[in-house]
Order: sequence, then C-alpha cells, then structure tokens
Amino acid sequence: MADGGAPVTMSDVARLAGVSTATVSRVVNRRYGVRASTVEQVRAAIEQLGYETSLVATSLRSSRTNVLGLVTHSFQSYTAEVLKGVMDALRQSGFDLIVYANSDLYGTCSDGWEQRHLARLSGTLTDGCIVVTPSREVRSGTPVVVIDPARGSEAPSVTADNFAGATAVVEHLLGLGHRRIGFIAGRAGIEAAWSREQGYRTALAEAGVPIDPRLIARGSFDPDSAAPLARALLERPDRPTAVFAASDGMALKTLEVAGELGLRVPGDLSVAGFDNIPESALAEPRLTTVDQSMYRLGNEAARMLMLLVRGDWEGPRRVVLPTRLVVRGSTAAPG
Repeated sequence: MADGGAPVTMSDVARLAGVSTATVSRVVNRRYGVRASTVEQVRAAIEQLGYETSLVATSLRSSRTNVLGLVTHSFQSYTAEVLKGVMDALRQSGFDLIVYANSDLYGTCSDGWEQRHLARLSGTLTDGCIVVTPSREVRSGTPVVVIDPARGSEAPSVTADNFAGATAVVEHLLGLGHRRIGFIAGRAGIEAAWSREQGYRTALAEAGVPIDPRLIARGSFDPDSAAPLARALLERPDRPTAVFAASDGMALKTLEVAGELGLRVPGDLSVAGFDNIPESALAEPRLTTVDQSMYRLGNEAARMLMLLVRGDWEGPRRVVLPTRLVVRGSTAAPG
C-alpha cells in the first residue's frame, strides 16, 4: 500500500526506482531489453512498496486460491504451538496453509516485516492471512486476523487475557511473601506486553506494595535480550527476591543467569514466566508460568479467518481467551 492506504500503482514503483512506467512494465512482465542493474533497482522498489498487492487488484481479485497464510517474525516454541492449533482448525476445511517468516530470528533487523510479508502473500497466493505478534497495525486487501495485536490495532484479533494472567502470577508471588518483585517486560508496541506490565503494576498497587522503577527492565521477548537485564537486576545490592518475566523464554534465561551467579532457585530467588511453552515444564526447576493456550490462539484465529474469507463471521472483532496460572517448582517463599 502507498502512503494513506491507497493501492500501489506502477507509477509509484517507477517514481521510487527513478525509471519510466514502461521500464517497470518490462521488468514485471520479464521482457528483454532492461539492464541488470535497472532490473534490480525496479525489483527493490517493488518489494519496498509491496506492489504485488496491486497486481492482485487488477488480475486475480475475482478468483480464490483456497490457501491461507501465516505470517510471523520468527519461529520459536510459541509459534510452533500456534501453528499446531492453526493446522488442526484447517483439517478437512479445504484450505491449505503457507507459512512466511523472517530470516532473522526475532525480526530485530527487519523493521516493517509485517506489511512486506502481507504484500507478498495477500491475494497472489492466499485468500487471507494470520499475522502473529506484529508490532504495528497491519492492512491488507484480503482478510487478516492478528494474534497478539499491536496496541490500538483495529484489525480482527485473537489474544489471551494477558492482564489477568500477569495479575495472577504477581498475586501468587505476593502471597508467598515476596515484596521486591522484578519485572522483565516484553517487546514494546505489542498489546500483550503492555497488558502484562499493567497486570504487574496493578497487583503490586492493590497489595499496597510501592512500585520500584529500578526493578522494571525493558526486554523484547527475545530470550537473549533478557540475559543482561536479569544480570543487572540480580547483581543489585538490593536485588529482588523474585523475578517475573513477560515470556517463558526470558524467564528461562533468567534461571540460567541466576545459576551463573550462584543463586539457588527457588531458595534464593523465585522466577516466573508467561506462555507455558513445553520447555517450561522441562526446566530445572520447572517453571511457574501462565498458560495462555497458544494452541487455542492459533485454532481460534484460523476459524475466524476462514469465516471472514467466506463472509460468514458474525462474532466480535476481538476474541479474548482466558489464562491459567501454573504453579511449579521455581517459586517459593523468600529464603
């Protein structure tokens, strides 16, 4: 889409590439007579603007592919569980699935990946797409359902009750007697990350525990981003007695750092996460976490998308699924 949401035109591509529309046409239609350097120039402009969407509007809008897309910034345990739910929803539905992901693991080097991926898939290959944890609003000429949308997003979406889940885990830590509870936040811009931080803050406030901003660290959901943050928290002379990380990946990394610093979990430090990925039950000690049923997130998103594609969706634009606290061996009363 061009600025303002208008469809991208061949003239837009020509203007960005610094060539004529006739040259763009020759490149698009794979005709001879265009220098290799110019071809690359035009292709770069096409990719940047998402011109594939415009081609769909003129040639393929009347046809259906019976293929859905799943667009994600990375593959990790969370995405794998979502994908299982999607595939089960599509079973015997008549729809196939294309999965499109960034080559860089957490999307850190690919700003705007969401819209570029959608431009490549929407309509030319798919009738609609599921987008997993975009950091911004997404738009497409075909139906889109977002799992864990950006803050303020108006796109149809499926998300867990992140606020309630975070509140429950902090209330659990407070109930054990912890008062200095560190928090490692998730990726900025995602509604889930914001809601989990609000749950942390609300639970402390309602318990009459002052919020210490020095105990709040800003992560990105990337486990590696949590390592220096956890180390900084745990090397403080007044270190927290418990750490709640906004994802299991970051919580598991916190367990590693605690071990490197000679801290016993849960004897010296309690650690809790959010997601209930399979690895959380295999950690030593096993991780206390919040189950947001990633499988169900994927399953519900796929069902919503199929109905949207067929024009049959009559439910709310935002589906919120319940969460459940899972208490394991990584949390205990302060030592």
